[in-house]
Amino acid sequence: MIRYTKSLEGITSEMLDGGFFVGWPNPPSPVAHYEILENAYRIVLAIDDSTNKVIGFINSISDGVLTTYIPLLEVLPEYQGKGIGKRLVNTLVEDLNEMYMIDILCAPDVQEFYTKLGFETAQGVAMRNYHNQSGINLS
Repeated sequence: MIRYTKSLEGITSEMLDGGFFVGWPNPPSPVAHYEILENAYRIVLAIDDSTNKVIGFINSISDGVLTTYIPLLEVLPEYQGKGIGKRLVNTLVEDLNEMYMIDILCAPDVQEFYTKLGFETAQGVAMRNYHNQSGINLS
């Protein structure tokens, strides 16, 4: 059974060690991944109760007043195509409905996924420091 939660209560970094960030040459470690979630404005996690592993997550960062940004939505490959990503997005967006702007910057090949959920395509620019892709050293 897949369970959804908006809290890190009972979640450990070991529960995040399942193959997220597919295709990233320098993915965040499970410890850095936990810190990403811990420092987020809002999160939603999908947990497979049979394995006690996080199998999907989404997070937002925000000024808490007007704008929020959704930087990450990930579902483990073996769980994709089962509606988990859609449920994660819809649950988070419901929690963010007081915000004026809910923005996502994503690759063109996934824009259709988001437009089907009510998002509109927009122009944008981005800068990536791929040498820092695994996260900054916070210790």
